[in-house]
Amino acid sequence: MKVQLFDTCATWTATGSSTARNAQPGSLAETVKFIFQNENFAVVDKPHGSLTVPSRMGDQEHRPCLGLQLQNELGKRVWPVHRLDFEVSGIVLFALTAEAHRAASIWFENHSIRKVYEAWSSSISPSTPTPPLDARQHWKSCLVRGKKRSFEADYGKPAETFATATESMTRFGQNVTVWRLEPITGRSHQLRYELRKHDQPIVGDTLYGSPVTLTEHPDTIALRAIELRLPDEARLNWRLPPEFSVAGLAATLI
Repeated sequence: MKVQLFDTCATWTATGSSTARNAQPGSLAETVKFIFQNENFAVVDKPHGSLTVPSRMGDQEHRPCLGLQLQNELGKRVWPVHRLDFEVSGIVLFALTAEAHRAASIWFENHSIRKVYEAWSSSISPSTPTPPLDARQHWKSCLVRGKKRSFEADYGKPAETFATATESMTRFGQNVTVWRLEPITGRSHQLRYELRKHDQPIVGDTLYGSPVTLTEHPDTIALRAIELRLPDEARLNWRLPPEFSVAGLAATLI
């Protein structure tokens, strides 16, 4: 039986023992790390260095894909509700039916779902003062996604983030600030751009100017989705818990 994922051309034989065509054997964990699963949804912990869904490169794509691995393990089609960048880890919600996908997509469109990320940043300039701790900041920008990076322009889409610096520490030979980030919108590279804009690029995010390269953690930036809070409808109609959480960056980078 041939199964098609996410309405793309990526296909494979759903036999339980086959390997997804676009996935690299051994490049992901042997099994998906499930946080929760019922008949309608699967919530998983995505590792750094993996695609959430297949790219447009088809057979030329050699990066591992979590969505393909998940679909291969379950032996049936899955629907992505949202995505994390290749270099980012953490909580991802997949729907297991078309009806569940429609419902969850509306939650995201209506901003009924609250996402929380942990980030580690290191300033580009030694003269940049350490951000004040425990001060909740409200960041707004108008973002446009370019070929590689997002940038700010008057014609961009509104992006809104609440950001709180929670800790200062020393890691990777640098002064590092720990952030709790709550994006209200979900623009491409929103958190990566905002931290760079405030002279606090995410550790390992050389695309946005980080002076730190995570040589022991390739294809990784210090950004992790650690909480996902769902609306009441998810609990009442879809038998989902009110929220999900995972361990922070220290569990994956140290």
